[in-house]
Amino acid sequence: MSTITEINTNWEFTQLSGGKFTEWTPVSQVPTSVHVELINAGKIPNPFIGQNEWDVQWIGESDWAFRSTFILTAGDLIDPNADLVFEGLDTYAVVQLNGHKILDASNMFVPYRVPVKNHLRAGSNELLLTFPSTYLKGKYLEKKHGTFNLWNGDSSRLHIRKAQYNYGWDWGPILMTMGPWRPVFLHTYKARITDLRIQVDVSETLDTTISISIVVTYPTGICSISIKDQHGVIVRNADLPVRDGEVLTQFNSAKGEFDLWYPVGYGKQPLYTVEVVINDENARLLDSKMQRIGIRRARVVQDVLVGAEGRTFLFEINNIRIFCGGSNWIPADSFLTSITPDVYKAWLQLLVDGNQNMIRVWGGGIYEADIFYDTCDELGILVWQDFMFACGQYPAYDSFLKEVTAEAEANVKRLRNHPSLVIFAGNNEDYQLAESLNLTLDYSDETSDFKKTNFPGRHIYERVLPEITNRLSDIYYHRGSPYSGYGKDTTDRTFGCVRTNIVLKGTQEPWQNWDILSGRFVSEFGMEGFPNMRTVDYWLDGNKEERHPQSRTMDVHNKAANWQRRLEGYLIENFKHAFDIESYVYYTQIMQAETLASAYRLWRREWRGHGKEYCAGALVWQINDCWPVTSWAIIDYFLRPKPAYYAIARELCPYTVGVTRKDKKTFKDESTAAFFTIDTVIEIWGTNKTLEDKEATLDVTVFNLDDPTWREHRTDKIILKANSSTEFFVGSLPGQTQRTTLSENAKPIIVSVRLIDESGVILGRHSNWPEPYKFINFPNPRDLGFKITVDADGESVQLSTDRPIKGIVLDVDGEDVQWSDQAIDLVPDDPQTVKAVGLEGRTVKARYLGDESA
Repeated sequence: MSTITEINTNWEFTQLSGGKFTEWTPVSQVPTSVHVELINAGKIPNPFIGQNEWDVQWIGESDWAFRSTFILTAGDLIDPNADLVFEGLDTYAVVQLNGHKILDASNMFVPYRVPVKNHLRAGSNELLLTFPSTYLKGKYLEKKHGTFNLWNGDSSRLHIRKAQYNYGWDWGPILMTMGPWRPVFLHTYKARITDLRIQVDVSETLDTTISISIVVTYPTGICSISIKDQHGVIVRNADLPVRDGEVLTQFNSAKGEFDLWYPVGYGKQPLYTVEVVINDENARLLDSKMQRIGIRRARVVQDVLVGAEGRTFLFEINNIRIFCGGSNWIPADSFLTSITPDVYKAWLQLLVDGNQNMIRVWGGGIYEADIFYDTCDELGILVWQDFMFACGQYPAYDSFLKEVTAEAEANVKRLRNHPSLVIFAGNNEDYQLAESLNLTLDYSDETSDFKKTNFPGRHIYERVLPEITNRLSDIYYHRGSPYSGYGKDTTDRTFGCVRTNIVLKGTQEPWQNWDILSGRFVSEFGMEGFPNMRTVDYWLDGNKEERHPQSRTMDVHNKAANWQRRLEGYLIENFKHAFDIESYVYYTQIMQAETLASAYRLWRREWRGHGKEYCAGALVWQINDCWPVTSWAIIDYFLRPKPAYYAIARELCPYTVGVTRKDKKTFKDESTAAFFTIDTVIEIWGTNKTLEDKEATLDVTVFNLDDPTWREHRTDKIILKANSSTEFFVGSLPGQTQRTTLSENAKPIIVSVRLIDESGVILGRHSNWPEPYKFINFPNPRDLGFKITVDADGESVQLSTDRPIKGIVLDVDGEDVQWSDQAIDLVPDDPQTVKAVGLEGRTVKARYLGDESA
C-alpha cells in the first residue's frame, strides 16, 4: 500500500557562514521561506512597511539552512520503496538525509523525488536542507556564460530558474526568497502510479472521446477506472489488466451523455472525477489516484477576417466564440507561502464578480498552486498560462536547457487536465525585447540553429516548449505574448496577440486613443492608480511627515520608472487636481477607472459578429499586487478593489452601451487655414455577449451642464444582436452648435444612454462627457441637489442628483466597506443603488469631479 507522511513539524532554520542569526530557530510553518521566518521571529522589520525593503537585502546574499527530525518505526519501512518528495525548493539546495547527500536542487519550478530507502532508519531521522544564495549563484553563472539584456531586475536572473519577480519589477520589491516553499513528504510504497494522462476530445458535433493512459511501477495487476459525475455517481467504469506497467483505455460518448464545461456566463461548470485504483494479482491495493476533469472543446481560432486585414485570434469553447474580458495575474504575495487557499479563492471570486472570464498567469511569476487552477475550473475562468520567461534575452546553453526541459515537462503534466487551461504561451515580451534591441530575429526563418544567434531563447520558444507541450498535452501553444505569427513583428495589430502598454508606458499615448490602439487580442494594457487610502496608511505606518504624494516612502512604494512624471503628466492633461494625499489617491483612481473602462468599451465594440471579431479579448494589466504598492493593479494587495475594478465590471456586463464624440473640422476650401466649421459627431452602440438577440429600448438623455433647464430626450426600440456589438446611431451631438473659431468653447453637453428591457430593468448605462475634464466648469456642489440616503436595511445606499455628476467614489471613516459599485456617473432622473456591506450605520462620504477639492 502507498503511504504519504508529511514532514511539516520539528523544523528549525539558521544563517550559515557566520552571519547575524547563527542560532537554530524554530520554524513557524512548512512550507515557508527565510524572510517569513525572520519576520515571525521578530528578527527583521516588515519589508512591506516604509522603506524597510532596503534594510533586508542582505538576506538574499546570505546562505541559509533548514533542518527537521522525523520519527519512523520499523513498520514504516516495510515497503520496498521509500522516496523523499520535495514539491518545491527555492532555489538552489543541497539536501542531506542522516548525513548522506541525496540531492542537488537547482530549479524552483521542478518537484524532486529522491529514493532514500537505504538511508532511512527506525527511530530519529534528520533532514538538512542547505540553501546557498541564489543571487550569488546567478552572478557566478552570469560571469561564466555571459551577460544578457533584459527589462526589470538584475541581469543575472536570466540564468536562474526562479520566480523572476523576486529580483524586483516595475510593481514589485526586491525580495530574494529562499526555503522549502512547497510541501515535503515521505512516500513509501510497493508500486506507484507515475503518470495519469486523460485526453478529452470533443468533436465539432460535441461527441466525446475520453482516452486514459496510465503508467505504474509494477508490471502486472488489475486497474479499476471509474468516472464519477459531480454528484459522485459512476457514469463510466472499466477493469483492465496492467501489461508491462501500462494501461490504455477509451470511453466514447454521444452528444449529451456528458455535461459540457463552459466559461462563466455561457453555461455551467460540471466537473467529473476520474478514479484509478491499481491492485496486484492478489487484489491487494498498490496505489490509487484521482483527477478532476471537465468535458469541453477548446480552440484558438485564427481565421481570415471579413473586411479587414489579418486574422482573428479568438477562443472558441464548445463551438461558441468567446469575447475574453479579463486580467493578468502576478503572484499574490512576495512571500508565496503566505497565500492560503482561501486567499486564492477570494482573488478569483473577485475576478468573476467583476464579470471577467479569463486570467493570464504572467511569465515572471510561478506556475501557480493547484488550488488556483482548481478554483478556475470551478468558477469557469479561462486560463492563459505563460511559461516562466519574462522580459529577457534568455540563454540556451546545455545545462540551462536541461533545467527548462525538466521544468516544462513537470508543469505541463501537472496542469494539462484542467478544463480551464486553454493556452500555453512561451514567454512574456521576450520577442518584443529582441525587436527593440535589433537582435537576430528573422520571422521567416524556421530552420536555423537559434542557439547560435544573439537571441538564443528562440530555441526554447520554438523548439523545446512546443515539442513538450504537444507531446504531453492537447493544449494550444503560442510562442509568446505578445506574438503575432505569420511573419509579423509583435507590434502588428492584425495578427496574434498584441500589447498596448503605450498608455502610461512607452510612447504614452492618450487613453482617448484606445480605439486606434486595438489589436486582434490585447493581452496587456493598463494604467496606474493609487490603492485604497487605508493601504497607503499601512505602508506609511503612522509616519505623518511622509504622508504626501512626493515623499521618499511613496517613491519606494511605486516601482515604475519615472512614475511621478508619467502619472502626473496624465493627470495634468485631464484633470484639475489637488496634491493632498487623499485627493491624489482619488484623482489617480478615477483616472485609472476612466482609462480602463474606455478601453473595454471601445474594444468590445470591435467584436462585431462571426468573421468580424476585430478584437476578441482584452486582459488588463493587472488584477493584483504582491505587496502594498501603487501600481497598475485594479485590486490592491489587501484585496481592496480600486474604482477601476467596478468600472471594468460595468463594461463587461452581458449588455453594455457606449458613446463616442469627435469633433469634425471642415475647411471652407483647400487654400484656407482660417475659415472652417467644427461639428461634434457622436456614435452610439451596444453589446450583447449572450447567445440570443435581445430586444430593448435605447434611452438617450442629453444635458447641458451650464443650463439645468435644458435637456433633450428620445427613446428607440432596438435589437442587440447575439454575441456581437450593434451600431445604433451616428449624428450630430444634440445641443452643440456649429463652431467657426477655436476660441469658441464647446458647450458642456453630457450624453446619458441606457438600455432598458421590456420589464423596465436597466441592462446597461453610460454617460459620455466632454474631455479633457479639466476644462469643465463644474457646478457649485451646493447647486447639485446630490443626495445620499441609506435604506432601512442599512446596506442599500441610494444616490440621486438634480445635475449631472462625474466620478463618484464612496467611502466611510474606519474600516472599509464592501461596495457593489464605484466610479459612478450620476444624472438627473436616473437614481442608482449601491450596496454597502459592513456599513454599520456610518455616514457615507463621496468624492467626485468638481467637489471643490481642486
